[in-house]
Amino acid sequence: MPATIRRGSRGSDVLKLQQLLNQKSVPSPGLKVDGDFGARTEAAVRAYQTAQRLAVDGVVGPMTWSRLESGVPVPVMPAPTPGPSVPGGVGSEPAWMAAARREIGVKEMAGAAHHPRIIEYHATTSLKATTDETAWCASFVNWCLRQAGVVGSNSAAAASFINWGKTSTAIPGAICVIHNPAAANTALSVSGNHVGFLVEETATHYRLLGGNQSDSVKISGYPKGAWQLKGMRWPN
Repeated sequence: MPATIRRGSRGSDVLKLQQLLNQKSVPSPGLKVDGDFGARTEAAVRAYQTAQRLAVDGVVGPMTWSRLESGVPVPVMPAPTPGPSVPGGVGSEPAWMAAARREIGVKEMAGAAHHPRIIEYHATTSLKATTDETAWCASFVNWCLRQAGVVGSNSAAAASFINWGKTSTAIPGAICVIHNPAAANTALSVSGNHVGFLVEETATHYRLLGGNQSDSVKISGYPKGAWQLKGMRWPN
């Protein structure tokens, strides 16, 4: 039995893990088999553990190794049927939401420097912007979806998610597109559109976990008096 490994581990056991995850997860997370247990590998482990009903901790111990080595390929992230809102957005949330939570605190850098993580977000879109001043809410959503093995819109435009996937109700993790004309041509958005992951909808606010919210990844409240809902979406 290979050793217990976790984020930060390196070596032959991680190589084996990445190969097994690519083979046994449906869809394949497409991990780079490089022996480096980084954020994408951890996200793939958590998704696999969720599908196998194991303890979801991102740590590959005896139980996870046993399932990977003996199990057949399984869907790692069956999309639940949209249902009623789950207050607080915690509990059985989708893998892309877990990936987004791990990014909380990433923030634009002052001056001429650009945060490398935000550039990574941009790299998942066709625009592939190279500055952290370029509006990056849609880039963040695309990046988080990719960590969970889901193909996003591949666009840096928030509006690209309006017709992406399928219609969803207000459940945690739904991709939520909102619009505020007063936000146009600001640091947040050129168009006035914004996209993020729904944490919860209240009578007065949409609470979103997203990027480019006060120049950072965080949870923010958007008042319904100012922000119009353009769509809530879920992967097909």
